[in-house]
Amino acid sequence: MTAALLSLIVILALALLFDFINGFHDTANAIATSVATKVLTPVQAIAMAAVLNVVGALTGTAVAKTIATDIVPQQFATLELVGAALVSAILWNLFTWWKGLPSSSSHALIFSLVGAGVAAGGWGIIIPKGVQKTLTGLVTSPVLGFLVPILLMFLLSWLVLRHMRPRAVTRNFRWLQIFSAAFMAFSHGGNDAQKTMGIMTFALSAYFGTQIEQVPLWVILSAATAMGLGTSVGGWRIIKTMGFKVVDLKPVDGFVAETSAALIIETASRLGIPVSTTHTISTSIMGVGTTKGFKKVKWQVAGRIVVAWVTTIPICIALGWLVFRIFELFV
Repeated sequence: MTAALLSLIVILALALLFDFINGFHDTANAIATSVATKVLTPVQAIAMAAVLNVVGALTGTAVAKTIATDIVPQQFATLELVGAALVSAILWNLFTWWKGLPSSSSHALIFSLVGAGVAAGGWGIIIPKGVQKTLTGLVTSPVLGFLVPILLMFLLSWLVLRHMRPRAVTRNFRWLQIFSAAFMAFSHGGNDAQKTMGIMTFALSAYFGTQIEQVPLWVILSAATAMGLGTSVGGWRIIKTMGFKVVDLKPVDGFVAETSAALIIETASRLGIPVSTTHTISTSIMGVGTTKGFKKVKWQVAGRIVVAWVTTIPICIALGWLVFRIFELFV
């Protein structure tokens, strides 16, 4: 086995490790509200999310192509660059998981790739279009995540809720929230697993020295499986932050938050925009909370979440750059 082939195998294993960590790190995105409202037990919610993350991951490759071709040109791809991006993203994911902060795995990977790319060839090799697409998703997904559930809640209140007794609302939306949680898990797999598919395709282009436009089927299947396995492990630290510490939720609140977030994420996936599922569901929960009154939202916890969002980009750019420089010393 040549050194280059061994390096490729290690890089692909790292990518699948990132996907696995992404699965348990972002499990909360799909199931926190369902667990908080006691519609599903943690075991039931995690099992459902694991299966539907896999199904969602098999539904498209538009986001994967953005990662593989629109951040750093494939002609500049090296295994060291990919490895540095993955190590950087994994370190940040593990740190924020340990702290219980729902940061974005997507932006950790993308901006670690930017940092490693800058270390490899300077800012000139970074493709502005791809970064701009990512930043567009960074800005619009939390804004929409905050506004859409407010509109949906008011619409539901006007059309349905005012005609129902409180007990009937709780009973009916307990069932509906199971479907919204399933939709959220499906959309999460459809967007987040594609990032790993993209970085694996980028690594393959580095190894073979040629541009690869179509994501190989075995890459799709392995990334989907790794995310499903990671999801099955769960991420209780972040589930507690998302489900219990931001706002007190009822089944109708969980339904509105999950449905709103899933619609936004699914739309972004079809457009090839790598958004943060964490940002989207977090702001959706906050949006639902504001319909009960601003004092109902625990803004101090929300502030910690925002800090994690804001710091992810510069830290991961710097970390990606640093890890690449360290790799240069030993490779």
